[in-house]
Amino acid sequence: MRGGSEMVKVKRAAAIAMSLMLAAVLFAPGIASAQLRDFEGKVDSISDSKIIVDNRKGDKISFDKTGETTVEGKATAWDAVKKGDWVAVGSKMMEKPRKAYKVTVKEPPADAAVDE
Repeated sequence: MRGGSEMVKVKRAAAIAMSLMLAAVLFAPGIASAQLRDFEGKVDSISDSKIIVDNRKGDKISFDKTGETTVEGKATAWDAVKKGDWVAVGSKMMEKPRKAYKVTVKEPPADAAVDE
């Protein structure tokens, strides 16, 4: 009798393990899409709580500043970023409203300088 209950426990544990693996496979794409994506362009406007970036291809996207927002590169603080700076904003593109998790202030690319 005891051997039968041990087998049931093993089968139950295997079923739970398989369920967890299936859940991991199903949810992995959602986790991957939550990675940060960079949107690069010229700062069109910036306030205490929001930055609007123009990628010079007709797209202007607004990003909200969060408590997690970091600034690096040529500027290291939100207040140091100015209109006209070239930035790459790291955000989760599926979020609404979009949030700026990382702002990197960069040198403008050579072709952007020609447009001005």
